[in-house]
Amino acid sequence: MDLSNKVAVITGSGQGLGLAYATDLARHGAAVVVNDVNAEAADKAVAEIQQAGGRAVAVVAPVGPTETAQQLVATAVEEFGRLDIMVTNAGILRDTVLWKMSDQAFDEVVNVHLRGTFTCAREAVLRFREQGEGGRLICIGSPAGQRGNFGQTNYSGAKAGIVGMVRTWAMELQRAGITANAVCPVAVTAMTETIPLFKPYIEEMERTGTLPPLIRRDIGMGTTGDAAGIVTFLASEEAAEITGQAFAIGGDRVALWTHPALEAITYHDEGWAAEDLAAAWPALSEHRESVGEEFPAELTAGK
Repeated sequence: MDLSNKVAVITGSGQGLGLAYATDLARHGAAVVVNDVNAEAADKAVAEIQQAGGRAVAVVAPVGPTETAQQLVATAVEEFGRLDIMVTNAGILRDTVLWKMSDQAFDEVVNVHLRGTFTCAREAVLRFREQGEGGRLICIGSPAGQRGNFGQTNYSGAKAGIVGMVRTWAMELQRAGITANAVCPVAVTAMTETIPLFKPYIEEMERTGTLPPLIRRDIGMGTTGDAAGIVTFLASEEAAEITGQAFAIGGDRVALWTHPALEAITYHDEGWAAEDLAAAWPALSEHRESVGEEFPAELTAGK
């Protein structure tokens, strides 16, 4: 899977999943623009990629503003001559329940995740269309955006919005040969290490270097490296016909998230009054959806 003629921007790639994506793309030959708000992390990432024989430069800037998106694309073109792949990975957390969430906590998360994905995708597409050779948008979502998650109004809302934008972009960009896909990874990172449910397993991994099958297969969570291959695959020619999809990946598991679909369709002549809906609800309720992640009883026992 040769990406030696490709150039990629990966936002939020100084550490964690973003670094894994950048490293794997570089290992397959792509030149990469590493982005992070932490200059030390970005420089270290670039050094590691270069030491392994890859090509990389750093842009230290916060994702969200249009100016950062423009800088990222301009750097790719100035340093490597073109842009082929945009991976929108940058993200932050400001977790708290709805009634305690401040405007600032909401806006900060939405700005980085949702607006940052939008501004970076827009600038990349402008360049892709100018080059006239197609391109790849790979936008990082989350299971929280698909199922919801307690204390993450801002994060789950932004991640759900990212998948919605990807589906729209897949339609808008198809004629230009540009694909748009979402990846919803689950991996051991700074964001997941604090989750009490996973903490004992992560501590075990730190001691032994392995995670049990319950985590790797049933939960679909592994190392950051386990989730990197999907980005390289979607950036390759082998994925040229794949667009508008939301992939779940982690540990030993890969899957596709379904698009929302209508369930339990029923009709009532002349429309629906409140009383009619009350009468119809018992039948409809048999098809109601659950919320939040559903974990195996073995994991949640005693929690």
